[in-house]
Amino acid sequence: MRIRRTYCPRPALILTDTPRPDCLDCEGNGGNPHDYADDTGEYAGTYWESCTCWNEDHCWLVLPLPRALRRTPPGGYSDEPPF
Repeated sequence: MRIRRTYCPRPALILTDTPRPDCLDCEGNGGNPHDYADDTGEYAGTYWESCTCWNEDHCWLVLPLPRALRRTPPGGYSDEPPF
């Protein structure tokens, strides 16, 4: 488990699941990448196969954070440095 900050759908601190460091299948990476090719045999991308030792979608809200307020200087915007 680890705490991280998220911005979507609103700013918050969440507790998220992490892969097991002693997993023999993924060696603690959380999954295995597999390269694949198109019909001509050229590299077309990488497919990520998640490991069963963790779930990327498990997360719990710990603390909602306030949204940042946009502050406009008195009298509107200024063209004086710093911009």
